[in-house]
Amino acid sequence: MKKEVKTNVMRLLEKEGVPYIAHEYPHGKEAVDGVTVASLLGENPDCVFKTLVTKGSSGEYFVFVIPVAEELDLKKCARAVGEKSVEMIHVKDITKVTGYVRGGCSPLCMKKPYRTTFHATAEGLPNIVVSAGKIGYQIDLAPSDLIRLSRAQLCDIVKQR
Repeated sequence: MKKEVKTNVMRLLEKEGVPYIAHEYPHGKEAVDGVTVASLLGENPDCVFKTLVTKGSSGEYFVFVIPVAEELDLKKCARAVGEKSVEMIHVKDITKVTGYVRGGCSPLCMKKPYRTTFHATAEGLPNIVVSAGKIGYQIDLAPSDLIRLSRAQLCDIVKQR
């Protein structure tokens, strides 16, 4: 019998009484892209969000959470958090800054609470799927619960197609 995986994110949701569905997808040691994760889970890519970490010109870190098929608009992100500019952090710094590895970064339970912004479309979704804090594991929950727990704001932060 396979042992059920519980991440810190799942433990937080249970402690807060937030209902969620845990999903597991097949993976190797390396992360796969978010669109592939959505496909593996049979989910609409518009409901599956990726967590991206940036550093502002002030030196502060900011977290942006967007649909997996979208790309961050760094100028919109900077305006959303009141910075002159923001840039993606280097992959080698992800664990040091967040406590997570690339491909397993969740907007919840980072080493420190960082200012978090979700793309505006999150609010109107019936459910949202994000990393559970470990490669191969996702959580599916109400956007309002995720936004509340991450103390996030909502803004248009993706590039126009």
